[in-house]
Amino acid sequence: MNNTYRNPVCRGADPFVLLHDGTYYLYSTNSADGFRVFTSDDMSTWADRGYALRAEDVKGDRWFWAPEVMARDGKFYMVYVADEHLGIAVADSPLGPFVQREKKWLNECNEIDGHFFVDDDGTVYLYFVRFDRGNVLWCAKMNEDMLSYDRSTATFLFRAEDEWETRDCSVVEGAFVLKHGGKYYLTYSANHTRCADYAVGCAVSEHPMGPFTKVSYNPILKKSDALNGTGHHSFTTSKDGRELVCVYHARVGQDTAGERMTCVDRAE
Repeated sequence: MNNTYRNPVCRGADPFVLLHDGTYYLYSTNSADGFRVFTSDDMSTWADRGYALRAEDVKGDRWFWAPEVMARDGKFYMVYVADEHLGIAVADSPLGPFVQREKKWLNECNEIDGHFFVDDDGTVYLYFVRFDRGNVLWCAKMNEDMLSYDRSTATFLFRAEDEWETRDCSVVEGAFVLKHGGKYYLTYSANHTRCADYAVGCAVSEHPMGPFTKVSYNPILKKSDALNGTGHHSFTTSKDGRELVCVYHARVGQDTAGERMTCVDRAE
C-alpha cells in the first residue's frame, strides 16, 4: 500500500475492493447504467478500465448500487443492486463483463446491499438489507450454484436502535464481515447516506448468523473536520497481508450535498 496516498482517491460511492493476483479492483456506485471498474497497484492511483457490468446484460433498469465481487472456482460473482433488488452476475475476469444468463432477481421482495462472506469451511453467507420500517440487516446461506440463496436459512439480524444510529432515520446497511480470533465482526453503516452522521458500527457474534451484540465503542468510523457522511465501506489488505485497509465513501468538508467520493485508510 502506498504511504503517500491522499483522500479522496477517486469518485464513487459504496466502494468494494477486490485484491486478485496482485492487482486491486475497485467497484462502486458510479454510473447510471451499470458499474465501471478501476484498477490500482498501490490503492493511490486508480485507472478507469471501463464497464464491468452493463445494464443490458442483467436484470434491472435503474439505481445501480453497491456492487461486490467474490472470486470462486475460477469465476467471479458480482452481487449488485438495481431497482432496489439484488441480482448476481458472473464473469471470467474481475474486469468483466459480468452477465446473467437468466435475467432474474435473487428474491422478488426489495433487498439491497449484498455482501458475500466465506467461512473457513467454505460455506458462503450473503448479508443483505430488507425494508421493514427502515433498513434492517438479514443473512442467509448461499446455495452451491452461487446464484441463489437458501430462503429457509434467511435470518433477521438487527435494526437501528442506538442513538448514534438514528440521528436521521432508521437505517442499518452496507454489511461487511471479518473473522478474527474465532469471532465474527459484522461492520455496518447507519443513518441515511445523505446525513453528515452517516457512520460505521460493529457488532460481534460467535456464529456468522448471529446473534450479534453491538460493541460499546460505536461508531468505529465517523465524520471529521475533513470529511462527512463516512460509510458504506469494505475491507481489503495490503499485498503482503500484513495491513488491514478500510475503503469507504465520504463527502469532502462539511457539505452534505457534495459528491460521494472513495477514500482509503488503514484499519486496526
